[in-house]
Amino acid sequence: MNIAKMIDHSLLRPELSTDDVRRGCRIAGVRQVASVCVRPSDVGLAKHELAGTGVLVGTVAGFPHGDTLTTIKAAETRALAEAGADEIDMVLHIGRLRSGDTAYVHDDIAAVVAAAQGRVVKVILENAYLTDEQKVTGCRLAEQAGAHFVKTSTGFAPGGATLADIQLMRATVSPHIQVKAAGGVRALDTLLTLHQAGATRFGATATETILDDHAARERGERPATVTASTGGDY
Repeated sequence: MNIAKMIDHSLLRPELSTDDVRRGCRIAGVRQVASVCVRPSDVGLAKHELAGTGVLVGTVAGFPHGDTLTTIKAAETRALAEAGADEIDMVLHIGRLRSGDTAYVHDDIAAVVAAAQGRVVKVILENAYLTDEQKVTGCRLAEQAGAHFVKTSTGFAPGGATLADIQLMRATVSPHIQVKAAGGVRALDTLLTLHQAGATRFGATATETILDDHAARERGERPATVTASTGGDY
């Protein structure tokens, strides 16, 4: 199992300096993760730092609250694509989803998908603010709008990925739609539990800890124990 290729190394915290982003990209390149997920203004920097590594550059749109105008989200996505972003993690409009305005939520996602011009789009539901019914609706709208992933959380809300949410999301979307867990994925056991439940990509800052633990277990130096996630931020 290639754990590294399931990880989007997260570099989204607002206090990160340019040097912090460079260091994070070096970690991503050496560890050969799936991608880094950087702040929009860091896309060009990450693209430069990761050139030739095969590691993708992901970024965010409408982050972290999802309540910017659809036209702004789409324009942001086009600009990020032009800057070199390979993947876009967008936040749907949480308030409109909670209000039952499904047409707005669908069209908001669809506009970003169109602006991404074939790039992978992951739709963040921010499950901490939603009922199970709203989570199901959000997942279905994301699929109908052409998204490639549904994602649990930004990592900046009161709660993050949980086992119950991954199971619910996986059961809701079609097999070709993937599920990303983010928020609280700080340990290998958590990642493995959520992977068993159907998550295929993980947002994490504890990338080195997770991969070091996996390598040690592969060498037989640590016992393998799998425990459920309790959620939380990155």
